[in-house]
Amino acid sequence: MAEDGSWDSIRKHGLLSTSSLLDLYGYTGKARRELEAARRPESVLIASDGLPHAIVRDQKPMTASALEKCLTDGTTPAEWFKTLNSRVFFWLSKERLRGLLDARAYRDRPQTVLTLDTASLVGANRERVRLSPINSGATIYNPAPRGLDTFLPISDFPFEKRRKTRTLQNTIVELTVLGGVSDIRDHAIAVHSIHNGKHTELWRRKGTNSADGP
Repeated sequence: MAEDGSWDSIRKHGLLSTSSLLDLYGYTGKARRELEAARRPESVLIASDGLPHAIVRDQKPMTASALEKCLTDGTTPAEWFKTLNSRVFFWLSKERLRGLLDARAYRDRPQTVLTLDTASLVGANRERVRLSPINSGATIYNPAPRGLDTFLPISDFPFEKRRKTRTLQNTIVELTVLGGVSDIRDHAIAVHSIHNGKHTELWRRKGTNSADGP
């Protein structure tokens, strides 16, 4: 799920992590630290000559005070924010996507949703793929413990062990890719704008079924 109107830029530059986006836009110093190593209570517009404006999403479901209580390996909140900002995130179920679409921060505005071929995405980016068993960007309610070992390579993720006690939806919660996915269009099946339950198709790979979507 991405900011409304962002597909053209994503198609040109790739689906970039916050850190990679700040590299592209030339952000350094204090302005960068405030976006990369601290909580963003609101979404932030960034700009650079020759590039379209971009939005760095807020981090409303997460607070530094809650992170101090649930980080388990000596990682500081600032380090955790940088860890999250170094990667892009993908939901692995429609239910979790729909939950985010319905979140208070997003439900009243159109959102751009990319549907991807997971096998293609993983095949091309496997060495940078890391899996998470939790929603790593949320600390509301009863935040799960987390640390640098929350994100594991596919080969190290305890899928079979977790599958015995959890639903498939909760076995792997997030698929992340370090840095971003520069060739995202190669893995995209369809792109939609979604607002108030209405789906407007913006793009579709030739030869794919219209049922393949959010």
